[in-house]
Amino acid sequence: MDIQFNKREDSNKLAYSAIFKKIKEIKKGGGEKRIAKHKAKGKMTARERIDYLLDKESQSIEIGSFAGYEMYKEHGGCPAGGVVVKIGYISGKQCIVVANDATVKAGAWFPITGKKNLRAQEIAMENHLPIIYLVDSAGVYLPLQDEIFPDKEHFGRIFRNNAQMSAKGITQIAAIMGSCVAGGAYLPIMSDEALIVKETGTIFLAGPYLVKAAIGENIDAQTLGGATTQSDISGVTDYKAENDQDALDKIKSIVSKIGENKKAGFNRIQAQNPTRNPEDIYGILPESRAEQYDMHELIDTLIDRNSFDEYKKDYGKTIICGYARIEGWAVGIVANQRKIVKSAQGEMQFGGVIYSDSADKATRFIANCNQKKIPLVFLTDVTGFMVGSKSEHGGIIKDGAKMVNAVANSVVPKFSVIVGNSYGAGNYAMCGKAYDPRLIFAWPSAKIAVMGGEQAAKVLLQIEESSTKKELSQEQKEELLNRIKTKYDNATTPEYAAARLWVDEIIDPTDTRKWISMGIEAANNAPITEKFNLGVIQV
Repeated sequence: MDIQFNKREDSNKLAYSAIFKKIKEIKKGGGEKRIAKHKAKGKMTARERIDYLLDKESQSIEIGSFAGYEMYKEHGGCPAGGVVVKIGYISGKQCIVVANDATVKAGAWFPITGKKNLRAQEIAMENHLPIIYLVDSAGVYLPLQDEIFPDKEHFGRIFRNNAQMSAKGITQIAAIMGSCVAGGAYLPIMSDEALIVKETGTIFLAGPYLVKAAIGENIDAQTLGGATTQSDISGVTDYKAENDQDALDKIKSIVSKIGENKKAGFNRIQAQNPTRNPEDIYGILPESRAEQYDMHELIDTLIDRNSFDEYKKDYGKTIICGYARIEGWAVGIVANQRKIVKSAQGEMQFGGVIYSDSADKATRFIANCNQKKIPLVFLTDVTGFMVGSKSEHGGIIKDGAKMVNAVANSVVPKFSVIVGNSYGAGNYAMCGKAYDPRLIFAWPSAKIAVMGGEQAAKVLLQIEESSTKKELSQEQKEELLNRIKTKYDNATTPEYAAARLWVDEIIDPTDTRKWISMGIEAANNAPITEKFNLGVIQV
C-alpha cells in the first residue's frame, strides 16, 4: 500500500472511532444512576430487553441511535430520542423492535421520539415486517407538547398507522413493561396482541393524580390499571407476564407461529466475498471531501466478487451504473464517479458532478432495474448538477428532471448510502430521504447540504455585504467568512443529519454489505404491486 493509502486509512479510522465513542455514550441512555434506579424495580433496560428478545448470534441493525443528538440541551438531552429501534430476528423471523427507554425522562415522548417511532412504523409498513413494541413511557413530554401532539406527522399518526397495519395483516405485538398512560395507551391496545407485566406494567387513560383531580377518586396505579385489572377485569390486555423475561419469552413464542407471506421474488444466489477487502474502504476514501478518487475501487469492496456488469461504461462517465450482487442479492448500482473523466467529445468532466449524459444514462438504467425487478443501491458522493451556460443550453435542467422523475417513480426497493457529499439537487437525484429509500445510512465521511461550506459562505458573505450597503475591510471579510463557514459546516455533519433522522444511522463502512442485505431481505416480504411509469417528461 502507498503512503497516500495509509494516510487516508488513518484519517478515516479516526473519524469512525470518534463516531463510535459518541454511540457508546448515547447507549448509556439516561446515565448510570437512572439505569440503577430502573433495575431496582426488577426491570431490564430497553437495550437488554431487545438483546434478550433477538435470536442469539444473529445479525441486527439499529435505526436512529443518533436521534435527538445535541438537540434538546435546554431540556437535559434526549439520547437516542428516548427509544431504541432495531431490525433483527426473533425465532428466526425478521422483525423490527421498538423499545421505550424509561431511563430518559421516564420514556417521555419528545418531538424526535415521535419522528423515530413513525420511521420504525414506516419501515414495517413498506416491508411488511412484524413490529414489536416494548412499552415503558410516561407519555408526551409536556414542555414540548405543541411540537408533537396535533400535526399530521405527530403523535396521533402512530395510532393511525396501528390501524392501517392491522388492516394490511402486518403483525403488531405490544408488551406493557412499565408506564403506559393517556393517548399512549392506544398504541399497545391497537396492536394485534398486548401483554402486560405484573407489578411493573400499568395502562390507563388517566393516572391516579389526574383521576383524583378530575373526579376526586383515590386509587393506586396497580388497582387502576395494573396487570390483574387489565387482564382479569377489563380484558384490555391478552396476556399476563410474571416479569420482563416472561413477557419476552411469550413474544418469542407468538412470533415463532407466524406464517409466511408471499415474497417479492428478488433474485439471490450463494454469496461471494468482494474482490477487495471491505477494510480497504478506509484507505480509498480521501481525507478531504474535495479530493478525487475512483468510485470503482469502492464498489469492488462492496459487491460480490466478479459480479459487476457495467452499463454504458464509456458514456456519461460521472455516474457509474451496473448490475451486481451484494451478499448474493442482485442489485442495480448507481454511483457518483469522483475522479475527473473525459467525455466522448474529449472534454474534461469534474468528478462528483452530474452532467446531462450521466443523468440520461442513470434514468435509462433505473428504468431497466424496475423492469427486471432488481433493487437499486445508490452510492452518493455528489456536489450537484453541472452549471454554466453550456450546460444550461444543453438542457441540464431537463435531463436532471428526468433522473429525479425516475428515482421518484421507481417501484423497486431503493437503498441509499451517503459515502461523501450529498449536495443540492444531487441529493434528490441520488435518492435522498425525500425519495423514500427503504434504508438510508451514512458513513462518517458524509456531508449533507444545499452546497459545500466554502461556496455557501462566499454566497452568504456577498448577501451580508449587500444588505449592509458598505464596503467591508479584508480582515472583516475573513472574520465573517470564517464565522459563516464554521456555522454552516457544523450543520452538514453526519451527526447533525442523523440527529434529525435525515439518515437512519451512521455506520461503520465495513457494515454496508450487511445493511443492504438485511434491507433487501426485509423488502422481499412485500411484493411489488405497482407499475413503473415515468409520467410526463421532457425528452
